[in-house]
Amino acid sequence: MKQSISANRKLQRLVLEVAELAQYLWQKGWAERNAGNISVNLAGILKKEDWNIKGYPVFPLPGDYPELAGCSYFVTGTGKRMRDLARNPIKNASIIRINEKGNAYQIFSLSKKQLVDFRPTSELPTHLGIHRMLKSKSSRHKAVIHTHPNELVALTHIEKYQDERKINELLWGMNPETIVFVPRGIGLVPYRLSGTTDIADETIEKLRTHDVVMWEKHGVFAVGENVSDAFDMIDILCKSADIFFKVRHAGYEPQGLTKKQLAELKKAFVTK
Repeated sequence: MKQSISANRKLQRLVLEVAELAQYLWQKGWAERNAGNISVNLAGILKKEDWNIKGYPVFPLPGDYPELAGCSYFVTGTGKRMRDLARNPIKNASIIRINEKGNAYQIFSLSKKQLVDFRPTSELPTHLGIHRMLKSKSSRHKAVIHTHPNELVALTHIEKYQDERKINELLWGMNPETIVFVPRGIGLVPYRLSGTTDIADETIEKLRTHDVVMWEKHGVFAVGENVSDAFDMIDILCKSADIFFKVRHAGYEPQGLTKKQLAELKKAFVTK
């Protein structure tokens, strides 16, 4: 390699930000065992000529991503725990570069010896599909987070809220911040087996019109300009769900914000 991660200050800051976020996910209980994964587009941070990957192994992708040819991503590893990522992000994540055909990748942030038992997240095809969609829209979003927030997962176990319109009305109504910072609401994908093409395709389609997508009874995907922005949206949505459950646990039916109050908030604060 021509340089180390520590020699690139922008990259170093990004790695530290991901590590800090991983600690939050673990502390909140949103990342049991090896649950969750993160990826970040390194455009503007890493240049092709910065790294020499000649001789590094080439790993095939399960599909073709010609739109991402030559792109590099910071990606968490499969089977890696968020608590370990927080302590040592370099050993529990990697930087990958997509080849010029868009059908394979190389890992070049680890030594060849370390590559024997290391691979990026098993959700890599979903992450790359999302990044491809974001690139096609010339989106400023570069970060993708998948995690298992307790309050939102619990909400989708209630049949009434297995409906996109109803779950958004509830979440917007519980906390004024939600409609301000998550004005597009969440997209809801009915329960599907994770790791399949079907759930990946549905997630990508929902992310065309939402910044957060909920997998029923499983977890969420969120996109943002950086990992902190993506995390913040999930955190705000969870606050709404938590308020809902707290009021219900107290024996009352949550009143929620009125349509008039929500309209006032949107007019005053929502610009997109």
